[in-house]
Amino acid sequence: MARLVGINHIALEVGDLDDALDWYRRFFQFELRGRAGPRMAFIDMGDQFIAMAAGRSQPADESRHFGLVVDDKEAVRAALLEAGVAVRPAGSLDFADPWGNHVQVVDYRDIQFTKTPSVLSAMGLDGLGKTEAAQREIRERGLAG
Repeated sequence: MARLVGINHIALEVGDLDDALDWYRRFFQFELRGRAGPRMAFIDMGDQFIAMAAGRSQPADESRHFGLVVDDKEAVRAALLEAGVAVRPAGSLDFADPWGNHVQVVDYRDIQFTKTPSVLSAMGLDGLGKTEAAQREIRERGLAG
């Protein structure tokens, strides 16, 4: 039986692809890995990516969601609030994009998810560390190097 190792990418369905890229750029800094015609774009996240596809047809997701890891969760919150997107003023950071995708944002420093030093360096994130709570969780799970 094969063992789960990680997530290579997520697929995110949106309406118009260019509108979606512009909307997400208001809140996140990213590079486009590439496009596959007018209906598919790939947002780079170092060794992972988001495959954004035009043509969402299902209703908004009320309870299903995906989580994005960022280097500054509170900067995302501030940008979302400034743009009038409904988010809590503190604590967890969840929002719905204009296409009904439920997104949860977490700070890299606060979670056990870890990129290798070479991936962080390639992303321009040298020295991005972990909180003591995240380090403890990593140690307790036997994942410390």
